[in-house]
Amino acid sequence: MKQKLGITQNVLDLIGNTPMIRLNKITKNIEGEFFTKFEGLNPGHSTKDRIALHIIEQAEKQGILKKGTTIIETTSGNTGFSLAMVSIIKGYNCILAVSSKSSLDKIDMLKAMGAKVYVCPAHVKADDPRSYYQVAKRLHAETADSIYINQYFNKLNVDAHYESTGPEIWEQTNGEITHLIAASGTGGTISGTAKFLKEQNPNIKIIGVDAYGSVLQKFHETKVLDPKEIYPYRIEGLGKNLIPTATNFDIIDKFEKVSDENAAHRAREIALTEGIFAGYTSGAAMQATIQLAEKGEFDKNSKVVIIFPDHGSRYMSKIYNDNWMREQGFFDTQKLAQEEVEFIK
Repeated sequence: MKQKLGITQNVLDLIGNTPMIRLNKITKNIEGEFFTKFEGLNPGHSTKDRIALHIIEQAEKQGILKKGTTIIETTSGNTGFSLAMVSIIKGYNCILAVSSKSSLDKIDMLKAMGAKVYVCPAHVKADDPRSYYQVAKRLHAETADSIYINQYFNKLNVDAHYESTGPEIWEQTNGEITHLIAASGTGGTISGTAKFLKEQNPNIKIIGVDAYGSVLQKFHETKVLDPKEIYPYRIEGLGKNLIPTATNFDIIDKFEKVSDENAAHRAREIALTEGIFAGYTSGAAMQATIQLAEKGEFDKNSKVVIIFPDHGSRYMSKIYNDNWMREQGFFDTQKLAQEEVEFIK
């Protein structure tokens, strides 16, 4: 008898329980086994679905939210999309302060989901009144009946992954995971997931991925925020020019930095080798994995889980756009764009 397909009540029921996918071709020359926890298959196409739903539901339990309340957040795009999606289902308004570094695809998606979007200059200090941090705070102060999610400094960001992502990875790998590699932005994903995994096996190595131009790796090593580390970079949702309290630096064993260019090419390689259409930060996490392998981090017994945080559809105007890649100079030192489109006249 043919099994009936399940019916969900709404898209929020689809958040979490994302697949673990073995990587075969892109890691064929590396010792160990490699898997991706592909968060791009959440209904909002990123790992941020988890925190959006968790934080909002916790606020509901505390009686903070009611129909018509406005949710305000600082975002590079993914958290904003997830919050807008949850707001639609639950009946809230959504206002987002977005970095100008965010792709046009992300900004258009936020608007399509009914959010009011304020685009703020990316390369200003965190305390500059034009920064997306300060703009979100101002909007919260000016908007009656509003809450500010503040993911960078919100413990619930960490809790969401402790309660979902960590247990899922542990179960999907039958507890055999030896390394977790995850991008660090707010730090919620890596910190919450690592907390759960380390409780099961303290020998699991937790490796954060950082960007050149970000302060996280040096702060991890020295506990000093060095402004000299800060300069513009292109990867979205990775690294920071401040220190988020949502990041538990003590639970992270080390950081690996990657460049904009290598991360972009690696994302495109993931698509071409594994058929997984992953985002820019996923390319960064994969690039970090390759670099770590070159440094002898893994052996034949390694079982490495790499979190791919979002979907490639968010980057059609950036890393998957040949013109953008040319403008950045990313085709100058590596292979040229593949000309696969032929127009018939």
